[in-house]
This record gives sequence, structure tokens and C-alpha cells, in this order.
Amino acid sequence: MKQPLDQQAHDVARLLISQQQRIIFAESCTAGLVSAVLGRVPGVSGVHCGSAVVYRLDTKTKWLGVPPDILVDPGPVSECVARLMVEGVLARTPEATMAASITGHLGPGAPSAQDGLVYIGVGFRNKPAQIFEHHLTNIDAMTQFPGATLREQRQWAAADLVLRETLKVLSSGASAS
Repeated sequence: MKQPLDQQAHDVARLLISQQQRIIFAESCTAGLVSAVLGRVPGVSGVHCGSAVVYRLDTKTKWLGVPPDILVDPGPVSECVARLMVEGVLARTPEATMAASITGHLGPGAPSAQDGLVYIGVGFRNKPAQIFEHHLTNIDAMTQFPGATLREQRQWAAADLVLRETLKVLSSGASAS
């Protein structure tokens, strides 16, 4: 049976394999979903290093080295934190050649300016990460994703965006030295 995000995961796996890249994820609001989706692809174990699920602020600091003051200002849902998550997870995973991160606020209870806001970082070792900002506010556009609640649908939509941005970066040849 076809699962959500199968095509994106297969496309990412194919490029990782063909480019001999190994990826590690740092996931906050997706709580490991991106890694789980990629892990369903047969043969991906040679290129998929895993995921650091850093949902809480203290975990971002302890596991990835994100400075506590950055988590206060500009805050955990920021371009800066997405970049530091990429750098931190790569620093702690020597076998990985690239990383993707996601941080965001999927609601409910998000401040209105951050409701549905996510930042995705994708980067290669020793190169600046590319950061992508997305707003998951259009409910109609997310009806393709499973979930009984808006939060669940947003989580699937966010995982989809991580895979799509990773695919875009891999396809652009950004890893070439």
C-alpha cells in the first residue's frame, strides 16, 4: 500500500545513493517523522544515518550545542536555530556528509505570528546551510495529508517540505566542491 510521502522519500534516497551522500536529520516539530518516512525506502541504510529528535529547548542545547540565549532571542522557531541545528547534528555525526533540520510551531496555541511557521535547513559539511521558511496556514492545501487534527496534518506537511527542500538542494548540485 502506498504510504504518504513515498515518492519524495524514494527520490531523496535515489539522489543520496547516486551522489554518495549520507544524511542525518535534526527534527523538532516533526518529531522523527522525516527519518521514519525515509527509513521505509528499501536500501536506504547505506545513506541514512538517522535523526536527532530535539523537541525540547534543553535537548537542542545539550545534543546539538544550540546556545540557550539564541533559543530565547530570536527563539527556537527561527532561521538561526535551523542553521545551528544543521551544524550541530553534523558536528556530532562524523559519517554524515549532509544534514537537514526543521524547527517550527504547528499549533495549537502558537502565537499568531508563528502559527504554522517552519524553518528548514539543508546543508553539507563545511558549507553554509540553505534555510527555507514556510507557512503552513492553508488548510485546503494540506487535506492530502493524514491526520484528524490540523496539527497532525501540519506535521505531515512539514515532513513533506523537508524532503522536498532536501531534494531541491541535492538536485541543484550544491554539494559539488
